[in-house]
Amino acid sequence: MRPSPLMPTRRHATALLACGLALLTAGPAQAQDYPAKPITLVVGYPPGGSTDLMGRLVGAELSTRLGQPVVIENLGGAGGTIGAQKVASAAPDGYTLLVGANNELAIAKLVTKTVKYDPSSFTPIGLIGSQPMVLVAATSTGVKNASDFTQLVKKNPGKFSYGSSGVGTALHLAGEMVKEQAGLFMTHIPYRGVAPLTNDLVGNNLEFGVFVLSSGLPHIKSGKVVALGTTAAKRAPATPDIPALAELPQFKNVDIESWFALVGPANLPQPVVAKLKKALNDTLQSPDFRKKMAAAGSGVAAPDANLAQFWQGEVAKYTKIVQFAKIEE
Repeated sequence: MRPSPLMPTRRHATALLACGLALLTAGPAQAQDYPAKPITLVVGYPPGGSTDLMGRLVGAELSTRLGQPVVIENLGGAGGTIGAQKVASAAPDGYTLLVGANNELAIAKLVTKTVKYDPSSFTPIGLIGSQPMVLVAATSTGVKNASDFTQLVKKNPGKFSYGSSGVGTALHLAGEMVKEQAGLFMTHIPYRGVAPLTNDLVGNNLEFGVFVLSSGLPHIKSGKVVALGTTAAKRAPATPDIPALAELPQFKNVDIESWFALVGPANLPQPVVAKLKKALNDTLQSPDFRKKMAAAGSGVAAPDANLAQFWQGEVAKYTKIVQFAKIEE
């Protein structure tokens, strides 16, 4: 009896089974071979900023450890969210990653309705590091420290303003945390980046401002602005002479930093995540990398830090600040 053309022969069945097995095992096999080509590392800001610096430092280390070029792609705009959205929408194969900051990873969704992604849109790989922000005063205020600042603002509610690099940024939230902790009434002035903020502070056209420490340090050292305190719970190792705001009773709960993390799209294969985590953890323990991070004013994250858990805690913290200040873009 001749087999029906609709019924596969044993040879055909064997071939179909082999094809099916090949399809099932293709993903894991490719993951085991990862990386087999250059990796794109997206940074959601123009060159020259703190997140870009983190991306370049980490990218060079990953390239060495993974044996493939890591190409930085700067996609500036919308507070880092354009770059973050690209990675959230990328294929989950490990060839498009993001070095992101808390602005776009944890804050943007809370203040901007148009942001479509959230933490579940990403695969957490690991924390890179963090650096505090610093509250500064223009020299024209005559303020020398955080106590002077508190007294002056409390005596003149609504008279003074502070600036940040934009609505909904970590700098903005740090300023609002300072206000909330000490019961201060100040007006927030959002700037389009650090450069115009600096110009107005140095030119004494604005009384107070919040910088990322590495951005503010050159102006503090030159005497163009006065450092009132950093925003982490403890003094920054890079600036032991600048007190933490939390050292004063009215600011004892001020604890907010600008942090940086390596993430990929959701659903990255576990073998890819494992390789990336090992490469990042080895990087975090490298003396050369730690030295470069210190020079940039940043602390290095612990290699075993749980990014997903940390991320969740940060979103909860920022949610309270956003609700208190009624921040919305």
